[in-house]
Parts: sequence; structure tokens; C-alpha cells
Amino acid sequence: MRQESPSPTRHLRVRHERGHAVLEFRGEIDIASATEIAPHLDRETRRPGAPVVLDLGGIEFFDCSGLRLLARARNQVLAGGGEVHLVCSHPLTLRMLRITGLTRLLPPRPTLQEVLGPALPTARRTGC
Repeated sequence: MRQESPSPTRHLRVRHERGHAVLEFRGEIDIASATEIAPHLDRETRRPGAPVVLDLGGIEFFDCSGLRLLARARNQVLAGGGEVHLVCSHPLTLRMLRITGLTRLLPPRPTLQEVLGPALPTARRTGC
């Protein structure tokens, strides 16, 4: 089941899908947007046992401030006994993640479906 809440910022959308908090980063992730995103990121990643997906599919630009957000989210989720997954398929962002070694800590998956698994079919009502 997918629960969508209003976007906390224009750079981060949070929704809950199949038991995971999906944090969708959007637009340009730089020092200004990171400051805006951090409190919302903290709220979602500090929940005990939280399964979290960090989805970079909607980003246009990503600098070291974004890398710090990913590392911060990972550390907070793991400290609370949760699990964290990264979704990223953009070649330049993947290159930056590899160069910094972050792919060893957060192995990227190309799609959200690969993290969450296939959607369950909805039951049809037959009228019987």
C-alpha cells in the first residue's frame, strides 16, 4: 500500500510504500537544499527499525552536500536497527558515489521496484 504525504520541501518527497519510507530527492541537491532537507530526513531516518529507501531518480545536480545527506541517513537508520537502500541509475551520480566509496556502504539499485519487489496484484471483486 502506498501512502503519500505532502512534500516536506521541493527537494524531498516522502511516502510510505510496502512498509518502507521512500525518500525521493528531487532537483538540485546542494548546500542550500541540504539544509532544507536535513530535518525531514532526520525525522524519517531516526525511527527505530525503519526500512528506508533513498531514491535519487529525480535529481538534476548532486554535490558533496548530497553525499553527506546520504551518509547521515545511512548512519541514523543503521543506528536504529533499520535497513537502508539506495536507488540510483544516473551515470554521473553513480560515478561520484563510486569515487567516494559510498557504493560500498550503500550499494545502488537501478529501480525502486528492485528494492521493494513486485507489486502485489489487487483483488478483484466479482459480485459473488
